[in-house]
Amino acid sequence: MPHTKDELPDALYCAAQVRELDARLIAAGTPGFELMQRAAHATWRALVRQWPSATELTVLAGHGNNAGDGYLIAVLAQRAGWQVQVLAVGDPLRLQGDAALAHAEAVTEGVAIQGWNPLSPLRGIIVDALLGTGLTGEVREPYASAVRAINASGLPVTAVDIPSGLSADTGHVLGAAVRADLTVTFIGLKIGLFTGDAADHIGYLAFNDLQATTEIYRDIPVSARRLNAANLPRLAARAQAAHKGRFGHLLLIGGDHGFGGAILLSTESALRSGAGMVSLATRPEHVSAALTRVPEVMALGVSSANQLMSLLEKVSVLVVGPGLGQASWGRVLLSAAVNAPLPQVWDADALNLLASGFISLPKDCVITPHPGEAARLLGISTAEVQVDRPAAALALSKKHTAVVVLKGAGTLIAHPDGRLALCHQGHPAMATAGLGDVLAGLTGALLAQGMDGFDAACLAVWLHANAGMQQGKFGRGLAASDLIPVIRQLLEEYAPCLK
Repeated sequence: MPHTKDELPDALYCAAQVRELDARLIAAGTPGFELMQRAAHATWRALVRQWPSATELTVLAGHGNNAGDGYLIAVLAQRAGWQVQVLAVGDPLRLQGDAALAHAEAVTEGVAIQGWNPLSPLRGIIVDALLGTGLTGEVREPYASAVRAINASGLPVTAVDIPSGLSADTGHVLGAAVRADLTVTFIGLKIGLFTGDAADHIGYLAFNDLQATTEIYRDIPVSARRLNAANLPRLAARAQAAHKGRFGHLLLIGGDHGFGGAILLSTESALRSGAGMVSLATRPEHVSAALTRVPEVMALGVSSANQLMSLLEKVSVLVVGPGLGQASWGRVLLSAAVNAPLPQVWDADALNLLASGFISLPKDCVITPHPGEAARLLGISTAEVQVDRPAAALALSKKHTAVVVLKGAGTLIAHPDGRLALCHQGHPAMATAGLGDVLAGLTGALLAQGMDGFDAACLAVWLHANAGMQQGKFGRGLAASDLIPVIRQLLEEYAPCLK
């Protein structure tokens, strides 16, 4: 099968929840030092798999349990005959509990341990055991200098649990963060490994549950669910006697002067994603282009809200905003749409007009902001959105009582009831104009086929991101329209039209 469940769990947790899981494991009878040993063995095995020819290791250790993992990894490398050095950025005398025991074992094994300074030579595979998931403020000295030295070394890097300096809760870089080639994380996946700045820092991600049983996870609410082919909502197969009237009538509204392409991308995406009937309301000047590109669509040239009213009575779902503009034409059409008692997808300029206070959001909406649009909707800066993307998505969802798709690296889908889903697939070649228009049309088509807003948004985001991954393999120059046939193919592979 082209899309199977990967080896990572679906559940994502915040740092405090993972600490609770760790405490439960210890309370259930597993000593903390044994957990530390399990973490070290898991990291060592992953490291050797990643670099099977390596024979030299440099561990940079801090002064918490993360450092304890690092000392034990050094012990395992020493026993394997590697050349090993530990550079202690944190004073070993400050180590307590299990971390102090780990340091003592390294000393007993004869591991070379010395204090780190900016001139300390780094050799072989670097193990980042500096700072763990408890970090909340910005990285301070001497750790910041150590992080910079790791990143400047050009050597392979393994991060223990999380790259030092990356927030486990948000994926935001706290001043400076290690860029790892391999990250080995434990017990529960942290949400910060999958959104924000994480993609540039974690490298290949390996997970080990440290032999935690299912009972350990019981009653711990997840922070988010990681979308994959095994847990996505599904479109039902179609009956042999199916007809177009069973799969919705979707109306897309947008395309002011100079922006006609945006609404056409949304329209073609909706058509190819299975909506039963698709109509387009756009500037009269764009109708001929629409009929040439997508003759299957019913295209209506509108100059006023009155021309839209009769059509609004016939359709079942709206997509509003791609190429809408913020001038009087777009405002008039948005005012008409807001009064239609229909499920709606709002994107682009519909969101900018919403942020301006010009209009309120109707019920049963999915909104699809990028970080800049989300910032305007929340009245904060884009940087503040990116500092805590999960919190921003949930805040937007509650403020507008809508399903929110916060686009970007590690796209988040938030429901007003507090549910949060995350899609970490994608490709940097997707950093190009028009992809949001394709996503809006796809989401509208899934709504038209009977999915609720949260499910439609989750499936749409996953299809869109995975189509981008496939097309991204060809490199730069990805056009938004390249995704549309791939989305259709993925949807058929994942949810076949016929049983």
